[in-house]
This record gives sequence, C-alpha cells and structure tokens, in this order.
Amino acid sequence: MTVKAVCVFRSNEKNVTGTINFTQENESAPVHVEAHLTGLAPGLHGFHIHEFGDNTNGCMSAGGHFNPHGMTHGAPTAQVRHAGDLGNVTADASGKATFNGNDAQLKLIGPHSIIGRTVVVHEGEDDLGLGNHELSATTGNAGGRLACGVIGITK
Repeated sequence: MTVKAVCVFRSNEKNVTGTINFTQENESAPVHVEAHLTGLAPGLHGFHIHEFGDNTNGCMSAGGHFNPHGMTHGAPTAQVRHAGDLGNVTADASGKATFNGNDAQLKLIGPHSIIGRTVVVHEGEDDLGLGNHELSATTGNAGGRLACGVIGITK
C-alpha cells in the first residue's frame, strides 16, 4: 500500500518556490523525501516539518516543529530529534536547492502522519541542536520562516 504526498511552495514575498514529494511503501518503511526549491539565498537553510497545516498567518501559524515523541531538536540522523527535523538544504549560487533521502521517523500512514502538516524552509542554517544558542534545542536556531507549504495527499 504505497502512500504519496506533495507539498508545493509558492511564496510571493520571498520568491521561493518548489515541490517536495513524499512516498511511503508500507507502514514500516521509511518515507522517501525529494525536494526541489528555487529562489533561496545561497547557503544552508533549515528544513523542517511543523505541527499544523495552518498557513492563515503565513508560516507563523504552522506551530513548532512536529514533535510527537517530546524530544529535543537534533540532526536527521540523531537518535534524539523531533520527527520533523530534516536538517538543512543547501542552495547553490543560483538559489536552487535539492534534497533526496529517506527518513524512518516520518510517517504518511498512522497516527503520526505528516499529511496535513506544513513544511517550512528557514532563512538560516539549522545548527542541528549542537549550537550554544538558547534556541538550539528547540529550533536549531535556523532563523525566520522563509517559505512554507502544506503537505497533501497525491496520487
């Protein structure tokens, strides 16, 4: 039972656009994430799934990082991390960024599904919870919310 979802970024203010595709082959399989974004400043940008699919007040109404297990912020490969911690995307000199990987903590099936939640790309680099800043343990000190989109089911 393969489940697919998509998130479309269209940010009028910041000119960030893109598509993120999610695929899960079955309930115990990791979720495959493939992202293509444009319009970013060159460099690293925090990339997270936030708890709500509410963008009525822009990206601010999406809530905090999706964290169903009550963990502190961390790298996507860390044992201790928010389920929504995807790390960073790296934009090249032309503002294009891609991401392609599998994540065992993400789910498209079951009670902790990310469908209906928001993906946010941040203005700055995610320190992966390893920085000395007071926000490292909660947000990775990745800065403001640059652009976002809600994850929806696709065929």
